[in-house]
Amino acid sequence: MSQAQNKYIPIYAVVFSVIVKCLFFLTHHIQEDAFITWRVAQNLMDYDVIGFNGDTRISASTTHLYVFVSYIFNLIFGKANFIIPILTFNTILFSVGSLLLSHLLFQNNWHKALFIILFGILPPAIKISILGMEYGILFFLEMALLYYGFKKQQKWAFILFPILILFTRVDTVIFLGIVFLVDLFWNRKLRWEYILGGVLGVAVCVSFNWFYFGEWVNNTIVAKKLAYDNAFPLQQNIEYFILNYGNFWGMLKVPSDFNPITILIIIFELVCFIYLVRQKQKRNYFLWIIFLFGWAKQIVFLSQKSLFDWYYWVPQILLFVPVLVFVITQKTRRNFWLASLVVFYIVPMLAFQTVHSIATGNGEWNYRRSIGLFLNQYEKDKNQWILLEPAGYVPYFSGLKTIDEVGLVDKKIQEEIKKDKSRIWINTIEKRHPKYLLANKDLFEGKKGEFYRSKYRLLKEFRIKDHLKSENPLLEKIYRLKPSGTDYNLYVRIN
Repeated sequence: MSQAQNKYIPIYAVVFSVIVKCLFFLTHHIQEDAFITWRVAQNLMDYDVIGFNGDTRISASTTHLYVFVSYIFNLIFGKANFIIPILTFNTILFSVGSLLLSHLLFQNNWHKALFIILFGILPPAIKISILGMEYGILFFLEMALLYYGFKKQQKWAFILFPILILFTRVDTVIFLGIVFLVDLFWNRKLRWEYILGGVLGVAVCVSFNWFYFGEWVNNTIVAKKLAYDNAFPLQQNIEYFILNYGNFWGMLKVPSDFNPITILIIIFELVCFIYLVRQKQKRNYFLWIIFLFGWAKQIVFLSQKSLFDWYYWVPQILLFVPVLVFVITQKTRRNFWLASLVVFYIVPMLAFQTVHSIATGNGEWNYRRSIGLFLNQYEKDKNQWILLEPAGYVPYFSGLKTIDEVGLVDKKIQEEIKKDKSRIWINTIEKRHPKYLLANKDLFEGKKGEFYRSKYRLLKEFRIKDHLKSENPLLEKIYRLKPSGTDYNLYVRIN
């Protein structure tokens, strides 16, 4: 194959990676929070307001940039048809980001192509691409900063990308900070263009929040901090960490107190990283950046008891990069290392993610979405309110105004959280009288049962067991093997 043809091999790998991940669209595995962002975008279309409930301004989405991107896709394709196009867009951006990353790590185009394919079918890569959240855009922007800024030395990249990255998620200050520290240590000089980009990025985010929403940081950050702020003693913190660490470093969420696979993965990642950086190659600069960022991001978020696994997708996959580089660049017994990695890790992980996406897609799209669709048909007055948790699928597909228990999409409930967390629902009902309640328990039982019975009646029960059947025997086995969903009771106010 000629050199001219050879240079297109990584592009072909990107196309292949995109096609493979697009097959996962068939599972309908879309993250709950994606529908919060998409509803905010549609609220902007309908009311010219960035919010969740009509003309009330609130930063209900963690990301600003992705709200505007979603807004554009809704305008172009319409509310009924934008989801597949935007998921495809996210998938393409992530795959292009992996191409840029391969340029930072390899010279050989065949090595780049192999890296792109293996990297792209790991579970975090699939989830970043298909679950509808902002991480496809974010990964692309971060890799574009490293490639165009720190490899190609384009001054515009130092200014533009930090602004876009921070406007996507404010917690990316961790990534930008690690890049700054590694670059300062490595080159022993300050990059003033990069510092300017970081300052402008912070200024743009803070200014936008303040002048539009009247707040310094996103409401989602304030709400989660308020709702999930638990002070545990040392022993409980240790137990908490042991229970959850394996879900994040190991790429595999398992319902157990100890995940030994994670220990092996961490050790292998560290060994591969140390082996590579001892070789004194140009790529070491970027290996240090992504490896230190991966550890820093996970330690910071685990220390804050942030258990939502999407916070860890990008660090998870970047921490595995040294393993892929080590295997791909082996000069002796490379086929053995590659075959072992594929057979004993890549393929099992891909199989697990396939089962997980099929089961979760059924629990979310087929089950939880059905609650929203039922309410959409039952209640024609979209100015009626519903109190529930979480605020994704059901509000999006019902079209009802929403009060969520955490306060992501409604600030008023945060005052009730501050007063008395044990009486959030009761106090909210007494003051605001929402027409509907959606709860994952029987509200008519227990000490507060009489209160609820005096104001509401049971409208409908939703049970996950009713959604575990399929005409396809294999799908039904997967649904029953890994049931994904929660039983809900829907209540309507007594007039």
